[in-house]
Amino acid sequence: MPWKEASAMDQRTQFIADHLRAVLSISELCAMYGISRKTGYKWIDRYLHRGPAGLEERSRRPRRSPNQTSDEIVAAILDARRRHPTWGGKKLLALLYKRHPRWDLPGRSTACDILRRHGLVPIRRQRRRIGHPGKPTSQILAPNDVWSADFKGQFRTGDGRYCYPLTVTDGFSRYLLGCQALTSTAVAEAKPIFTRLFKEYGLPKRIRSDNGVPFATHTLARLSTLSAWWVRLGILPELIEPGHPEQNGRHERMHRTLKAETTRPAAGSLGAQQRRFNIFRHEFNHDRPHEALDQETPAACYVASPRPMPDRLPPLEYPDRFEVRYVSANGGMRWNSRWDAVKERTVKNGQERQTVKNGLDNHEGVVQSLADPPGPTIVGRHSCPSIGSAGTTLPPSR
Repeated sequence: MPWKEASAMDQRTQFIADHLRAVLSISELCAMYGISRKTGYKWIDRYLHRGPAGLEERSRRPRRSPNQTSDEIVAAILDARRRHPTWGGKKLLALLYKRHPRWDLPGRSTACDILRRHGLVPIRRQRRRIGHPGKPTSQILAPNDVWSADFKGQFRTGDGRYCYPLTVTDGFSRYLLGCQALTSTAVAEAKPIFTRLFKEYGLPKRIRSDNGVPFATHTLARLSTLSAWWVRLGILPELIEPGHPEQNGRHERMHRTLKAETTRPAAGSLGAQQRRFNIFRHEFNHDRPHEALDQETPAACYVASPRPMPDRLPPLEYPDRFEVRYVSANGGMRWNSRWDAVKERTVKNGQERQTVKNGLDNHEGVVQSLADPPGPTIVGRHSCPSIGSAGTTLPPSR
């Protein structure tokens, strides 16, 4: 049986009813309702003079407001706003002061309140903010525990084309797994590079990246097409906090050396720049001693992952406890009478996601898949206990 909710009016009515029964004294009755005797006598007196209507809340508006803005000034502010709908309160007051220097004009905040009360301030649509899991907390204790991926800042080669270097390193050994000169940050160019690395070195446990394209988006759980594919492979995407590159400091330090030795000046073409990257990668991994490795080379400390990349992705199997929802053609769904946007690029890849809302430990799982051929998308949600570090993403259940 659900709990009954009692409003303040209901409690006052019950208080008066108990008083009229004359079973308890005023002191006992007030103690039972958690109010002072002064408050109890006040409501009894109001009931005796006005009946049940006396138990309603009275207006707390003051009888007089000596500092209230006059109707003439209010009308002038509203008229000026209608003539200049893009002007704010500060400019409107300056205009009125020039026209009426003897008027006792209100302050800027009061003028803005007047405009707001009369509906002359448009309500800005608040953009839905996607929560962030917070600072990465996973420990790097062995090779392939965490890989780091990022795009080194773009630059122009000698022929005027932009070069976007995609770099991937192993966090434990600092081994530079890949450094590829691409023409954009699109998923179509980045995914083949990761496919080659996974086939050559196996699958890591996590991949740490920033919140930019193609690693993350502003959709639910910040999953992109690329990171959703990682989840299908059993790799946990790990995002650093926005504006905190030091949380991926090992990778950023490698970028500093990469920029100094390969891009100053840049090569004459994209192919020539890639040959520079290849030479740098071999030297960085096999010849250059590393301070954090006690002057050992990254190649001496790195071993390939024992987890091979599968030839095909495993089928998605959803638990029975999941509730089914359909994602509409425009990439959204209804959940608890609220509209949730789910980008099509995320929906096209089935995944199970665990996220933390508002920094709390209550996780919300999301499972999505797209029928093939194109059809309705099934989405399920469930509540689950805390799973450790905030924002951890789990692979599909099998």
